[in-house]
Amino acid sequence: MRICIVQKKNVFLNTQASLQILQENLTEALSKGARIIVFPETWLPGYPVWIDAAARAGLWREKGAMQLYRILCEQALTVNDPLWCALQQQVNESQAMLFLGIHEQLGNSLMNSMVIIAAGLERPLFHRKLTPTYTERLVWGSGDGSTLHSVETDQGRVGGLICWEHWLPALRAFYHAQHEVVHVAQWPTVHDLHQLASRHYAFEGQTFVLASGGLLSQADALAGFDSLGQKMPQARALLESMESEDSWLLRGGSAVIQPDTQYVVPPCFKEEALLFADLDLGLCKEGRMYLDVDGHYSRPDIFQIQVNQRPQTNVRADSDL
Repeated sequence: MRICIVQKKNVFLNTQASLQILQENLTEALSKGARIIVFPETWLPGYPVWIDAAARAGLWREKGAMQLYRILCEQALTVNDPLWCALQQQVNESQAMLFLGIHEQLGNSLMNSMVIIAAGLERPLFHRKLTPTYTERLVWGSGDGSTLHSVETDQGRVGGLICWEHWLPALRAFYHAQHEVVHVAQWPTVHDLHQLASRHYAFEGQTFVLASGGLLSQADALAGFDSLGQKMPQARALLESMESEDSWLLRGGSAVIQPDTQYVVPPCFKEEALLFADLDLGLCKEGRMYLDVDGHYSRPDIFQIQVNQRPQTNVRADSDL
């Protein structure tokens, strides 16, 4: 199976301009035979780097942070966006699968969502990150068990998780029970700790992991903001205040990892690239001879996990009960 991780810059905070980049790279990846194409966490319209890099981002009534949140809401996509129909048709024609990280508007809240568009599906699947991490709670709401998805292909099951979801043991166990042969790990950037989590997941699940990270410099962030033509000086000032060890806020680090934790494609840092790999999925079977955490190397007589996959809502009508 041929895969492609798209490690390309977006136009930060600008969904419409970034869609052109999405289309160009998706078309190229499909033309070169990729069956699975992966973009990083919240690539549309970009990971909210200021929550970690700007000292004032978490203060009460910080106008710049409020304005940037407003922009994210205005640029976010919804389940019913017409974009999905066009992408679904393109993916269907190539018998492929697309994993795309977005900001999703759900009611009045923003969600960190992974959109899965796969040939044969009637509509895209949305996985919403279960637990926003640390400062991310300034931006995103929490998902629920109703969006835990994986997709069966003619070569095996493919699933994906977002960022620190890979540190949730029960969630990993749920996905290992789906018997993935390929797992998508979306990250804002794949630094050393995220490489560790991705390689651990590969070995624990005896699956290939496509670790996808984004690229962003401070200059990119300011240029993307300016492309919107917004007169929000406090928002721009907050972006200008961001600090990093060098000019990079997100350094990429995308990689392809095989079930024994070795790299098929080593981490790629600080450069744009389309990372292709041809996966020998038979390696999953070989590794499961000695480790199958949902089979012979498990003890369901001692440990059991119960998963609630019902949608969680604040208000239910009597007719729903």
